[in-house]
Amino acid sequence: MNQTTRHDMDNMIQTLEATGDYRVLRRFEARDRYAPAAPGIDVRRGLILDVETTGLDTTNDHIIELGLVAFEFDGAGIVYGVDRKREWFNDPGIPIPDVASEITGITDDMVRGQHIDDDAVLAEIARAHLIIAHNASFDRRMLERRYPALTQKHWGCSLNDVPWARFGCRGAKLDYLLFQLCGAFHTGHRAGDDCLATLHVLATPRDGDVSPLTLLLENARKTTARLSAIGTPIETKEVLKARGYRWFNGNSTRPKTWFRDVPESELEAEQAWLREHAYGGLANPPWRIDRFTAKERYSERVL
Repeated sequence: MNQTTRHDMDNMIQTLEATGDYRVLRRFEARDRYAPAAPGIDVRRGLILDVETTGLDTTNDHIIELGLVAFEFDGAGIVYGVDRKREWFNDPGIPIPDVASEITGITDDMVRGQHIDDDAVLAEIARAHLIIAHNASFDRRMLERRYPALTQKHWGCSLNDVPWARFGCRGAKLDYLLFQLCGAFHTGHRAGDDCLATLHVLATPRDGDVSPLTLLLENARKTTARLSAIGTPIETKEVLKARGYRWFNGNSTRPKTWFRDVPESELEAEQAWLREHAYGGLANPPWRIDRFTAKERYSERVL
């Protein structure tokens, strides 16, 4: 597109948007830098990961695509340089279920004989100070099976660690965030493209506010307390669900129970609520409290 045409189109877009009846989306274009690094800034290295899989079972399903994007950031949440995306198809050794192909657009022909470059991935993991995924509770559990080194890294979740409502967002799907916050769309929908789009929505401040990455870092630094409501009466089930408690089916280390994760600063208030609404005022309820940081959060180890 020549400059005259681009200028004309920009004028048309401004005219349309000035009416208040239209919003024009631009095609998302990946950047290799968001801010210039100045001397003396403590720049760290982040890594955004995204996987496509044969299903949603993090124990038994297989990775069929992995994408990653490494980037530089500082403790305030400012993004600097961005590496090129890297992505690989991966042959799972079984036919991809039809439902997985419909969701991901990935077919058996696309992955046949393809493999992830594990050495390249491990090198990136080793250099990263922070790992981010848009649904870390899924991506981390899938990837830790293949790359145990990820258990030693700090993780953040762009889906759950950012209060998107603060930015006027009613949902947190990646395409929606890209549209709502950045006025952009992308049609790649490969794992590497999704990593770039995730970084873009995290790095982009809105209306003079802090960037979403700033808030993600603040939440990632907090200690989380998991309050397990062991032994609550069956009739409190709906009350617990309405409060945000989730059911855990039990394993060799934890009994069946309702549980809720809260910031440690909110633990005492949550205990008071639970004592009153689920334990009938019992002075010493048989609840269990576990604490974890970004190093354990979203891992299979704290299910």
